[in-house]
Amino acid sequence: MPTVSLHFDPSVFAHLARATGDDTVHLTLSLGGGDEPPAVTPSPVVPHGPLAGLMQAGRLNPGTELNFYQRRANRRGRAVVTAEGQLIVDGHASPFPSPSKAAEAITGNVINGWTLWHLPDGRTLDDLRRELRRNDPQH
Repeated sequence: MPTVSLHFDPSVFAHLARATGDDTVHLTLSLGGGDEPPAVTPSPVVPHGPLAGLMQAGRLNPGTELNFYQRRANRRGRAVVTAEGQLIVDGHASPFPSPSKAAEAITGNVINGWTLWHLPDGRTLDDLRRELRRNDPQH
C-alpha cells in the first residue's frame, strides 16, 4: 500500500486557529510525488453561471462572503463566492450554482437569492447586477 503524505502551508494552520465552531474550512488535495509538494501552475479559472458577469466585470470577487438575516424566521445564512462563480454555503458539502439555489438550501423555500444575499457593505447581489447594467448596458 502506498504512503500518503499531506503537506500544509503554515497559512492553513493560521486560518484554522482563527476559525470558530461555525466556520467551514475547505481544503483541496492534489496528487504529487517526492518529498516536496509539486509545483503547480494553476490554470486560470473562468467563472460561469449566473454570477459570471458580475465577476468578469470585477464587481464580485472569489472569496467574497455573503450573508443574510431573516428577522421573522430568525434565520441566518453565510456563503462564500468561489472562483468558478458558485456559492459555498456553511453546512453544505457541495457548492450551489446560483444565489437562489444557495438561499433555498438554507430556507427550505423557493426564494430570490439575488435580493436575499448581502455583501459586507450591505448591498445585495441584485444591487450589483443593477449597477452593472446601468454602467454597462451589454450585461
